[in-house]
Amino acid sequence: MSPFAGSARATDSWQHLRVTRKDGVATVTLARPEKLNALTFEAYADLRDLLAELSRERSVRALVLAGEGRGFCSGGDVEEIIGATLGLDTAQLLDFNRMTGQVVRAVRECPFPVIAAVHGVAAGAGAVLALAADFRVADPSARFAFLFTRVGLSGGDMGAAYLLPRVIGLGHATRLLMLGDTVRAPEAERLGLISVLAEEGHADEAAAALAKRLAEGPALAHAQTKALLTAELDMPLAAAVEMDAATQALLMNSADYAEFHAAFTEKRTPEWQGK
Repeated sequence: MSPFAGSARATDSWQHLRVTRKDGVATVTLARPEKLNALTFEAYADLRDLLAELSRERSVRALVLAGEGRGFCSGGDVEEIIGATLGLDTAQLLDFNRMTGQVVRAVRECPFPVIAAVHGVAAGAGAVLALAADFRVADPSARFAFLFTRVGLSGGDMGAAYLLPRVIGLGHATRLLMLGDTVRAPEAERLGLISVLAEEGHADEAAAALAKRLAEGPALAHAQTKALLTAELDMPLAAAVEMDAATQALLMNSADYAEFHAAFTEKRTPEWQGK
């Protein structure tokens, strides 16, 4: 995303998310615990806009997406989204579905790692948000369910049919998206859907520790690694190798690359600048 902004000012506060920042780490919490953090139209829009703003600022080096209360996110609110969409026309429905996809694209394209801290339920859109993250840190209570077919919709919602086969393989993805079965933590870890399995009740802490580690590392290298992982999913090998070569040539001119050599020579820890 471009760091250049126009006339609009940065948002002072977010009404539908809780956002905190510390030492280069942004923590974004879905805070509707009484509704298992079910998403609303406004929450989707805030996520889309927040990620765009953070991407332009370049002050965040890692982001944790978490859920308050008993679970991570139960998906779209049954009344505020599913009920409301029954009264929308095709153009309005297309706008809504494009917005949800923009959220997933923003997670994948932002220039910093995103870590989903998952406990309890991650269902429907909540499962896709976790899937879109670069890391999924979960505790044993975590359970994932891609429920779209169970409400009469395509399982390929919000990019799920693109992302899930690339994470767990086509066969497993077909089963989960077609049937909407719940996958509990042990199976999710075996399939590769969970990146780090934390101790019971400690997913947020483990996610925060991983975010701190990432934020203290070479931010530019992380950003380019994420960009290449996304871009090369659909490239032939020759094009991917050429993109890798061009990226490395650029990074070899970076301050961080020179800093590594200086730190190695002086037998000290590198002081990464992210440029």
